[in-house]
Amino acid sequence: MASGERARYWQYAELPGVDLLHAHYIRKAFARHTHETFVFAAITEGVEAFHYRDELVHAGPGQIALVNPDTPHTGHAGVPEGWTYRTIYPDAEIVRSIAADTLALRGSVGFTAPVVDDPYAARLVVGVHRAAEEGNALAADSLLRLVTARMLRSHGGLVTPLPALSAGARNAARARAVLEDRMTAPPTLERLADELGTSPFALLRGFRDAYGMPPHTWLTDARVRRARQLLDAGTPPAAAAAAVGFTDQSHLNRHFTRSVGVPPGAYQRARGTGRRAS
Repeated sequence: MASGERARYWQYAELPGVDLLHAHYIRKAFARHTHETFVFAAITEGVEAFHYRDELVHAGPGQIALVNPDTPHTGHAGVPEGWTYRTIYPDAEIVRSIAADTLALRGSVGFTAPVVDDPYAARLVVGVHRAAEEGNALAADSLLRLVTARMLRSHGGLVTPLPALSAGARNAARARAVLEDRMTAPPTLERLADELGTSPFALLRGFRDAYGMPPHTWLTDARVRRARQLLDAGTPPAAAAAAVGFTDQSHLNRHFTRSVGVPPGAYQRARGTGRRAS
């Protein structure tokens, strides 16, 4: 990691379904990627800039970056000194259960703004981290529920069901299924389009419209996400790299760090899922 940068990505056993990241980045640039979880990132110093869908937004101290699951976004410093933040990644089911419990919202929920100016909520996010670091399970769980309910009440709600898929979106969904199934040996864009009975350009355009990124970028993101699942299960990084189709561990290291913020080995050690060296 670049000089002056630091990051810890971890889990607190008493807060299941929630990942935690405390980091300071200066030259770090996150590639366009997605999460299966929600993202609540409380900026404590500096400014983070990130592309959220097609918009470039900025978040500074006292603000929270909010990202819904499966929403493409990036991340980089918005000022020369970089940014420091504490992030919580609650599982979608946790957010749905809090929405049902506190707001009587049942179904798919999400947030409407990528950045909210709410210093009190930002302090709640920091409080979740500090409670977890101190081993205070009651406080960590309570603060997580308080900040999630507050964000849902002020900046969220039920997600509108998607309209019927167009032909381009249907082909994009079929292409995604093919790439998921053949992750280690994916076809070229031309062969994939031919299999689906469309043209390469039409498939490229339809895929970007549906998933916010071209197929090759989506595939890299999907490989990282699957590698995380393998690392969580205790698979060594080199084996995880091979299993998801990266050419070697260094290839996994590069893309994993650009999406997650820490190398796969550090990620696995912090979560306590790596195999102990003999």
